[in-house]
Amino acid sequence: MGLEGKTLAEYGDMKAAGIAAISDDGRPVENPRVMRRAMEYAKGLNIPVISHSEDLALSRDGSMNEGPVATSMGLGGIPTTAESTCVQREISLARLTGCPIHIAHVSCKESVEAVRAAKEKGISVTCETAPHYFTLTHEAVKGYDTHAKMNPPLRSEEDRQAIIQGLADGTIDMIATDHAPHSSLEKEVEFDQAAFGIIGLETSLPLSLALVFNGHISLEELVMKMSRNPARLLGIDNEIRKGNPADFTIIDLERSHVINADKFVSKSRNTPFNGMKVRGDVFMTMVGGRIVYSRGDTP
Repeated sequence: MGLEGKTLAEYGDMKAAGIAAISDDGRPVENPRVMRRAMEYAKGLNIPVISHSEDLALSRDGSMNEGPVATSMGLGGIPTTAESTCVQREISLARLTGCPIHIAHVSCKESVEAVRAAKEKGISVTCETAPHYFTLTHEAVKGYDTHAKMNPPLRSEEDRQAIIQGLADGTIDMIATDHAPHSSLEKEVEFDQAAFGIIGLETSLPLSLALVFNGHISLEELVMKMSRNPARLLGIDNEIRKGNPADFTIIDLERSHVINADKFVSKSRNTPFNGMKVRGDVFMTMVGGRIVYSRGDTP
């Protein structure tokens, strides 16, 4: 983080340069004092802190969710407490400092419960999850499928249902892709040696639309969780109105298709969803008034 020795004015220059938030994603802050200082500086700049909540002492040497599946496969497990205890720490520091905290890629029941309780107490906390956490469980790892290896890991069915409930009742504010591309060289190795992470950008919409089709949330709520709420967190005005950039996604709600990783625009293919039948698709994407993606047929 490198906070010591710099003035708030110097960090203010960074904000003026376009920094919308600070995050420890990829390497969580182990020292709570350092995180406290980061939150105090961020509060002074009126920017949020995005936390990758992971206690490395609890997750070290693990490669999938701790539980019967990991035991049967002979793989090191990562307990849910590796996430939830750190979520509790960040919430406590948010209450102490008054700085808004955003919890990234929530994966387990205990984290959802902690965020829900914090919101009820008026603590400034938001959180997100990703489509794989409400679509798959650790059962997807069977067969040592490294495409299902991610951090936090896929959890139990109980955790998956808790994520869905958190999305439905508003505890979970956002859905992010958690997009993490890797080459085949990083994935086609022994499971415990493979890189963590999957690509999520090209599958995020159809997987998330299942929440709508299954009656968990409305289409309007999905738009809020995938677009409006993330923009608000980062201080971005993405409302559709005159004068704003013409950034649009046109969605075909009826198209059923099978996810085919070979047709991805991404150069990476590390997805556990290859071959899954889904409903709903992106028809066209426009950024700044320019078409940057088009499916090329009639919706």
